[in-house]
Amino acid sequence: MTYCCAIKTNAGLVFLSDSRTNAGVDSISIFRKMLIYERPGDRFMVMLSAGNLSISQSVREILQNEHVKDAEGEPITIWNARSMFDAARVLGSAVRHVYHRDGDALRKAGVDFNASMILGGQIAGEGMRLFLVYSAGNFIEATPETPFFQIGESKYGKPVLDRVITPQTPLEEAAKCALVSMDSTLKSNLSVGLPLDLVVYEADKLQSDRVVCIDHDNPYFKMLHTSWGERLRQVFDSIEDPQWDGGQSATPLKVASTRHPPLKKIRTADDRLI
Repeated sequence: MTYCCAIKTNAGLVFLSDSRTNAGVDSISIFRKMLIYERPGDRFMVMLSAGNLSISQSVREILQNEHVKDAEGEPITIWNARSMFDAARVLGSAVRHVYHRDGDALRKAGVDFNASMILGGQIAGEGMRLFLVYSAGNFIEATPETPFFQIGESKYGKPVLDRVITPQTPLEEAAKCALVSMDSTLKSNLSVGLPLDLVVYEADKLQSDRVVCIDHDNPYFKMLHTSWGERLRQVFDSIEDPQWDGGQSATPLKVASTRHPPLKKIRTADDRLI
């Protein structure tokens, strides 16, 4: 399994992925899930992938040569697309290409066609855009109300993103939040693992030198992992324990709700639930 997330703020984009793949507890490998497409001054794009590794790798290879047609019938590739929307169309077409080629054989082997991609970046002449591409090749775009996407094991890292990320979040803070989200996932799921790939893109730069591989020895990530765990414990300890009626708490935990009656206790075999 894997975990990837991408964040879009007014200041830029953040992309983060792990590198663990597994086919059981005794078959664990490292494969990178991130690919960068960059032509400085013209376009900068990052693709993240999750799901069946063979499908993802096939899509990555086909994407280099895949194209769709514009209104005049001219071929559009990721390298000549005039918008990120068209680039997402090309990626969706590559996913469908692999499905038409391998879908039946995978189905006969009892393997689901399972792959999802995130594509984000900027092409000269338009603003930054971020897309989530599904197994069918269709896609949705990030909005101010939904400024991040996750694929893979998303549930463990989602709460901190929900609480922190907005379009106004500073870029470095967004990167920190993505790393905390990944750390929470690493803590709770063994199918996600180091090393990590992190890319931070500043709006309108059309290139990035903030490309980092984070392993077990990375000092910042080690500090973040330790600090996040300690601070969570401190915040947890600072919240008072629940007190029942008659306790000294200023905010007692009521025994009975004002809206709902308490649960009925079954005391004998003749009791009936109502």
